[in-house]
Amino acid sequence: MSAQLVDPDELIANYGNCPSQLEGAIIGLSELNLDIRKSPESWTIRETIHHIADGDDMWKLFIKRAIGNPNGEYTFDWYWQVPQDEWAKHWHYQERSIEPSLALFRANRSHIVQLLRHAPGALEKSLRVRWPTKLGEQEVKVRLIVEGQTQHALAHIAEIREIRAVHGV
Repeated sequence: MSAQLVDPDELIANYGNCPSQLEGAIIGLSELNLDIRKSPESWTIRETIHHIADGDDMWKLFIKRAIGNPNGEYTFDWYWQVPQDEWAKHWHYQERSIEPSLALFRANRSHIVQLLRHAPGALEKSLRVRWPTKLGEQEVKVRLIVEGQTQHALAHIAEIREIRAVHGV
């Protein structure tokens, strides 16, 4: 569903609820359970949690920049130059505790929800993004990032639930 069709308050609430949903999806898992995966080529639950938190942290900066300096430019060249699986290795997703990433995810979402609710017209602010694909440069609204990051987190939360179901944990 397009973010334009979703009530702004509902959009912001859904975005803000993702940390609770993630925490609910992993409740009762042991340290060993965090290292299970759906298939040999997929990420573990632990790696997925770090990925959610890190991605959210990067897009948080887009939202803050767009609200503070609308019509500027935002690039992720440094990130897009390396495949996601390599970032996971460089940032040691397999070995790290999930608690700091969960805390970061919760804090970032809380911080951005507060900002979105207090900055008039925040969802309609935008920045130019230079994509590494043939899309080239594109004007992107905060609304699109909020919706996209909500969907991103929820899709990974669903994957975590699938992994649990496959392994019966």
